[in-house]
Amino acid sequence: MALISQLFGDETFDPFLSLINKCPVLNTPTDWKETPEAHVFKADLPGLKKEEVKVEVDDERVLQISGERKVEEDDRNEKSHRVERCKGKFLRRFRLPENTKANEVKASMEDGVLTVVVPKQEVKKPQRKVIQIDGN
Repeated sequence: MALISQLFGDETFDPFLSLINKCPVLNTPTDWKETPEAHVFKADLPGLKKEEVKVEVDDERVLQISGERKVEEDDRNEKSHRVERCKGKFLRRFRLPENTKANEVKASMEDGVLTVVVPKQEVKKPQRKVIQIDGN
């Protein structure tokens, strides 16, 4: 910590928190797990309501989670001594595999955790046809 305070002149400077506050995407941790039936995404969005979050899937099978953490009205007239919670817009994108049913995506939110379930479908493997070789 002494080196950091020498470089930046502030003992309260935390480089990791500084990076997170500059890049809201880093402050939206998301897990992606695959079960036999679906791909399941869980994103931590503490303090947000479901109305403040948008979940979309486009024609190219890209799942997009976006929203905005707004500045609270009471905060504008107060002096902050330390700000570690990120404010602003966030956006996460995930390219879904071919075996997903992009038109059957379901999302729910409980206790600040967004859960997106993308059902899987069986992908047909190309069939091989043996060709008879004519000739001698």
